[in-house]
Amino acid sequence: MLFLHPLLDFTDCFTDGERESIDSQPNYWYEGRCPQSGELLRLPRTRMSEDLARGLMQYLAADGAYDREGKMYGILLVEMPSGEQRILKAFSGLLNGCSIVEGWVPPIPGRDRVAFDEARTLTQLEEMKQELIALNQLPQRQEYAALFREFELQMQVLSDRHRNCKQQRDEKRQLMCQTLAAETLEIALEQLNQESRLEGIERRQLKRQRDETLQPLKQLIEAADRRMRALKQRRKELSRELQTQMHEAYTLVNFLGKSRSISSLMPTNSIPTGTGDCCAPKLLHCAAANNLKPLAMAEFWWGPPSGDKIQGEFYGACGDRCQPLMGFLLSGLAQNPIVANINQGLTGGLEAHPTSNNIDCGTGILPVAGGLEAQPTNHHIDCGTGILPVAGGLEAHPTSNNFYCGTGKMPVTQMLPIIYEDKWLIAVNKPSGLLSVPGRYLENQDSVLSRLRNLLPDSLDLTAVHRLDGETSGILLLSRDKETSSQLRQQFETKQVHKVYEAVLSGTVKIDAGTIDLPLWGDPDNRPYQQVNWECGKPSVTRFQVMAREGNYDRVEFLPLTGRTHQLRVHAADVRGLGIPILGDRLYGCRAAANRLHLHARELSFEHPQLGEKLHLQAETPF
Repeated sequence: MLFLHPLLDFTDCFTDGERESIDSQPNYWYEGRCPQSGELLRLPRTRMSEDLARGLMQYLAADGAYDREGKMYGILLVEMPSGEQRILKAFSGLLNGCSIVEGWVPPIPGRDRVAFDEARTLTQLEEMKQELIALNQLPQRQEYAALFREFELQMQVLSDRHRNCKQQRDEKRQLMCQTLAAETLEIALEQLNQESRLEGIERRQLKRQRDETLQPLKQLIEAADRRMRALKQRRKELSRELQTQMHEAYTLVNFLGKSRSISSLMPTNSIPTGTGDCCAPKLLHCAAANNLKPLAMAEFWWGPPSGDKIQGEFYGACGDRCQPLMGFLLSGLAQNPIVANINQGLTGGLEAHPTSNNIDCGTGILPVAGGLEAQPTNHHIDCGTGILPVAGGLEAHPTSNNFYCGTGKMPVTQMLPIIYEDKWLIAVNKPSGLLSVPGRYLENQDSVLSRLRNLLPDSLDLTAVHRLDGETSGILLLSRDKETSSQLRQQFETKQVHKVYEAVLSGTVKIDAGTIDLPLWGDPDNRPYQQVNWECGKPSVTRFQVMAREGNYDRVEFLPLTGRTHQLRVHAADVRGLGIPILGDRLYGCRAAANRLHLHARELSFEHPQLGEKLHLQAETPF
């Protein structure tokens, strides 16, 4: 039975007279194009829907069962045929292992038809996961690492002793040659040579002992690694098979009364895991199936943090799972006057002039002006939806760009300022809070790569050449073809790319500059957390320079010489590094109040793989 909440269940602060003005101030748009007409269809997230969602947060906070797992929740404000307003609420995926929970919107129909296969596959996947954990935590791995270090130490001690002995023999030889007669000299030199031979035998014996001790462990570990690779591949195949079954079974309904399977709405062979299980599709499908008119929607994260997701924060539709479905789901929904007025202003194109101070644009991507150097400043760009590139060139310094749309300032989650673009490359000034590429799980699909792939006509081979943490802002480089991608990745791997980051620490450091060399390791049971680990860690080196001391905080410039996950964040926070977390880095212990992670990828220098020119990109630090 469908449960519709009265507004008073979640708030008592809105009167009927206030609703119209509140709904005229959207903070975000859920949008998509009608598959038949191509019309841009929109549903707002308003201040009112956000406040109603906060009422749901209070409901969740009162019950500890909702704190066990992090996930997206959402509300949909709807109008009944009688004109009364009610609220639907939904959760993404499963809630404590259940897909159907009383009082919540049910899953999209079709899951029950594959329930048996789903349960069997999930059991298999869990068994494989536990085996992977056991193989990764084999005690022989630590035993091998400890013995290897012990033998390395013995070899070092032996080498040092042999080096000293050789130096002494060389001195003796020189003295003997000056003082001893021929026959006596020959005997003495032979004794020295015999000492050298004995040292060689000692060194070979130690190596043989090392190999005989370590080889059985090494073979066992290699066998475990082969088994892990096979298990991971099988897990991937099982997940893909299950998802294919589910997507063929899932059936969506829109406001025209038409129904389609998810597999028929998504691009061929590219349906991400969990498509159809997000809050937005579940809410819109439920409203359409029950003759309810959506007015506004809001989605938020609740529970333990995951990646860039923080409890109580609002997020838009994920790029890979939800966005491709939006056009169909919103088809037949009458557009309110706000949407209609804005849509009227989203037609037509333009010619881009990088020195212009006011640019009004339609949807899509602004053309990039030619030239080898561009320094656009103080641009005021009024736009519809899509991506806003800044004029291209071999040196770009975008600063103070203001983006406006429709009735007010555009939410930063909808903007992707492009600081450089040509037919081989795109460099984006990634905002904090947006992933570089889609994550593995349902809630982590919105990303720079997925947005560009949805908007660019030639995005088939578009790939991110490197990564930035979701909470880190700054320059992200993407390639438009495989050859360029391969050449750029090689530059990153061979340390030919110069990277400069800027950060604000949540305290002060005692030294002004230096180098941090701490090996990093990711705990597979506590992802994405990284830690210093001298046994299993990978070499990680960072140079730093204090730029300014700002009250109780220090502004620091980081030059990473390696590119490990969370390298700068751990090197800043660990007591063996700077011992001060970056401001806003709650994952690594920052307790100071901050609205974001104060880490920005400010500069990127590399050789253009096609033009052969040195390309130096800059993105002004936003904090």
